[in-house]
Amino acid sequence: MTVETTMTETNEQICRTIIERGFNDGDLDGLDAFVAADIIEHQDGAASGIDGLRALIGELRSQFSDLHLEIQDAATSGDTVWFRIRATGTNDGLLWGRPATGRPIDITVMDVMRVADGRMVEHWGVADRLAVLKQVGAMGGAR
Repeated sequence: MTVETTMTETNEQICRTIIERGFNDGDLDGLDAFVAADIIEHQDGAASGIDGLRALIGELRSQFSDLHLEIQDAATSGDTVWFRIRATGTNDGLLWGRPATGRPIDITVMDVMRVADGRMVEHWGVADRLAVLKQVGAMGGAR
């Protein structure tokens, strides 16, 4: 095993841990070990910094208390990790100013994360928000 392979596997594991502990388990305090305090966030509507990530996770878990992210594909290159994620949950909280519908969602999320010195330092996330709106019945085409 080369040093690059070891580093790549470590970077992927760091990102997997953030998904599992932070998003799936709601362990916001545990993020400090895996996320840089000054993380740069490129996702629309999300703030940079670890407190911005905590707020994002808190908001998602308030909208979908049973939120679950399943990593379906992963790719790594150097300090960058890509995930294709299946996100599921039930809309049981206020969603973008709309009352809860009790409807389930099942969407795709694409995440790109850059890791340095053992912590995620940069993130780009693209969730299929149109599918969310359709699936909760906020616009035509609900499943």
